[in-house]
Amino acid sequence: MTDQAIPRRPRIAHLAGPTATIQNTPPLVTSNKARARYGLPLRHNPDGTPTKFDALRAQRLAAPIKIYVEQFSAHPLEADAAELYGPPDGYLGADGSFQKEKIADSDRPVYEIELSPDDGLYPLPYMARQADGSAWEEEAAFTGAPDEKARQGFFPDGSRSFEEIDRMSIHADGTVNAISRQADVDFFRVMPPGGFKKGVPQGKRTDKGEGDISPERRAHDFFAYKPYNLLSPPPRPTLAKITNDTQAIADSGDYDGLIWTQGSPQVEETAYWFNLLIDTTLPICGNAAQRPQGQISNDGPANIVDSVTFIRSRAWADAEGRNRCGTIVIQEQQFFAAREVAKVDARPGGFVATGGHGGILGQISHIGNVVLTYLPAYKHTYLSDVNINKLPTTARAVKRVGGKITNIKVTIKDGAGKLVENAIPSVSIVKEGGYSEEDYISDFEDAPAMVAIIEHKLGLGRLGGLVVEGLVPYGRLPSGVHERLVMRAIFSGIPVVRVGRNAPEGFADPSPMVIAGANLTAIKARLALMAALMKLGALPIAADPDNPTDAEKQATVKAITAFQSIFNSH
Repeated sequence: MTDQAIPRRPRIAHLAGPTATIQNTPPLVTSNKARARYGLPLRHNPDGTPTKFDALRAQRLAAPIKIYVEQFSAHPLEADAAELYGPPDGYLGADGSFQKEKIADSDRPVYEIELSPDDGLYPLPYMARQADGSAWEEEAAFTGAPDEKARQGFFPDGSRSFEEIDRMSIHADGTVNAISRQADVDFFRVMPPGGFKKGVPQGKRTDKGEGDISPERRAHDFFAYKPYNLLSPPPRPTLAKITNDTQAIADSGDYDGLIWTQGSPQVEETAYWFNLLIDTTLPICGNAAQRPQGQISNDGPANIVDSVTFIRSRAWADAEGRNRCGTIVIQEQQFFAAREVAKVDARPGGFVATGGHGGILGQISHIGNVVLTYLPAYKHTYLSDVNINKLPTTARAVKRVGGKITNIKVTIKDGAGKLVENAIPSVSIVKEGGYSEEDYISDFEDAPAMVAIIEHKLGLGRLGGLVVEGLVPYGRLPSGVHERLVMRAIFSGIPVVRVGRNAPEGFADPSPMVIAGANLTAIKARLALMAALMKLGALPIAADPDNPTDAEKQATVKAITAFQSIFNSH
């Protein structure tokens, strides 16, 4: 879509998600220029020879400065077409003096440039040292340092990464401003990868408003995977905040679309969760990167720009202006449906469509043309039967009390219609290969892990379920004793989904007692079961889960039918 075809300038909300490589940077390492100035040991190559260059890092000028740039130094063949160029601004003599006219043969033609802090970021040598005067060699003061001795490579929101993309990522036509020339963007810290340990400064959007003096805590307020000894992935209850914040932003009426950035292994999960839970007609684009911002061949900037272009294009809109694509993940110029996308390798191009029945909805060309070739047939976002506005206020869960399994009521949404943290169900994945029986004859005592998982679910006092990944296409576990335990779980009120191993193309086993996970991966089936549980609650309980009556079986089959309907259509 060309610029002339755009009806108006869109406004986009960027939502910072956890462990986002796309909002991470390589460590800020003290330059040799700084080391030489302060008498520190210089960095060397592995063979002991001096390094050739310093890494240039995006930084801001503190004051205006005048510099001189040698003519024809931007490309080795500029001088080959010298007759096509206008004259330089002047010449530098051997003594470094600048004059308008060439005086000696040794004078060099130059351009005179005034650099200003208002220009934005410039790539410059990194001059900072540690408090003790030593050089920075990694993100932390030393390898394995505690949190108080560690810097952060992750950005606290998307504003800096978007600014660097706009300033330094060169478009195919040789220009920059790849984002700001297309849209206006506001930045939200939904579940950010970087945090303000001394309190959030004014102007930064948080769930508590504009700025907050409370220190932010790693693994509670922000979630990063580096430094590696401080790895802090977000726990399951954070899905409630992610859902509530995203829904509020979508409902604000201020935006034409949303961009969610997250770590590349998990973006497929949150994208599908949004597909199921967020009630909006706006487009939602997920982005990730395999390489941090500024690293060699980093892929994140193009993915973000492609999301901006996709939202601006309105190719996603139906005749009524509603999103017809559902949540998508845009990676390497391809538009993946959230239900099917999966990361299979840690490299650009490492995302694929699973399930064997499509999943790539279209692509964006190198010149920014947006093309949709397919649309998802499954329900999504505002059409979803399990979006947040269609969930009940309470649901029925199961719990073992005094040796007996009983029903309890759990809260799904508070009085304001927001998900509560304990509403997010506990769903585990059980995966099994062949030759898994311990002996020719096995019993429950030979499957202690499976027994423990079931008992753990029954002891939580919240919604719970299981996803079993077994044979292709049936989804059945190769172990007979584990299959019998599946039935015990079901008649204890715990729904079970079957999926085939890896990325199945088949549709699992349509057993009336077990939910068939269609061609979903186990990861996606887990999310679908979590959403369905909040909608439907637990299964009926048999008096003796190992020996259910015919009437109890019929009640379970009826309940499973409602779950199966959700899996068949989402």
